[in-house]
Amino acid sequence: MPTTAEGYERLLRWAEGFGRVRCSGVEGTSSYGAGLTRHLRAEGIEVLEVERPKHRRRSSRRNLQKSDPSDAEAAARAVLAGEASGVPKSGDGQVEMIRALRSVRRSAVKARTQAANQLQGLRVTAPEQLRNRLRGLSTKELVSVAARFRLADVPTDVPAATRFALRSVARRYETLSEEIFELEAHLDRLVGQAAPELVSLPGIGTDSAATLLIVALKTTPRGSGARPPSPVCAGSLPSKPPPARC
Repeated sequence: MPTTAEGYERLLRWAEGFGRVRCSGVEGTSSYGAGLTRHLRAEGIEVLEVERPKHRRRSSRRNLQKSDPSDAEAAARAVLAGEASGVPKSGDGQVEMIRALRSVRRSAVKARTQAANQLQGLRVTAPEQLRNRLRGLSTKELVSVAARFRLADVPTDVPAATRFALRSVARRYETLSEEIFELEAHLDRLVGQAAPELVSLPGIGTDSAATLLIVALKTTPRGSGARPPSPVCAGSLPSKPPPARC
């Protein structure tokens, strides 16, 4: 699948060579297909969310290779058959802002957890004198102590190198904590604006509310009374024109 505006435009022009494009089925409209989805919508083309083809699902992915032409044809046929009924979210409102910030926060939390685990591991393997000094400290206390170690510019022995490593990881932990705090402040504000009634419920915090907003607004059902249009597939650019009108 193309990843630039020029690539999307070439793909659309290719598809229009088979006739007027009224609707497109796109897989991954909230991830790798987001750019294509935005481009097609800007051109006034309806976009429907297409599920991953069955032959590429996790259980059998090891035994079968991905095929862009066949996946593209499957996406178009899913729209023709009325099997693609989800309308992708717009990707330009508050929920998209929340999704982006929440994704970064989750990765920062994961990285901070890894830093904490690495600190504990360094303490366990530290030389005896240093290990005794740090024994019994909580993670927060260990971070505070290690981040303020005074060291020479160049470690010259194992204790000095261990202290240098502990300080490096502790300062990384502190930096990640500051990043998480800033992201949480933005998320609190956005989620409070997007769903004030939701966060006011007992037991619903910012993270839970953000998850519900993202999942609930990922796709919306397409009108059940509408007849499936005749689409030209916009999933990928096949090397050869497929036999069907896709």
